[in-house]
Amino acid sequence: MFDTDEASKGLGIELVEAADGRAVATMKVTESMVNGHDIAHGGYLFLLADTAFALACNTHGPVTVASGAEISFVAAGRLGDHLTATATERTRYGRNGIYDVTVHRDTPAGPEVVAEFRGRSRVIEKSRENR
Repeated sequence: MFDTDEASKGLGIELVEAADGRAVATMKVTESMVNGHDIAHGGYLFLLADTAFALACNTHGPVTVASGAEISFVAAGRLGDHLTATATERTRYGRNGIYDVTVHRDTPAGPEVVAEFRGRSRVIEKSRENR
């Protein structure tokens, strides 16, 4: 799925890992991502978290999309921040799932949480291999 995700790749998002309901993606905050308050625009933070969420919920095979999501911004992202989004499956039931994503920045003192995201997924069709 990530191989054809031009939106995410166009922003420099990189896939670190994805398997068994979990995914990790990274992104560096560039000048074009900073808003008028000199902080990372929340839409870019949401997009990074949403990408990790999409990767995690598609690890099971069937084509799965978001049915809803919300984000809480915990700290401001800054120009040059290297952000990591880690998505973890909480539960799957029927064609639905719930996933939590933590976005953090790397600091000399260790990871610092920037945002917390919760996504709800919905399977929409069989896996691409089984069509």
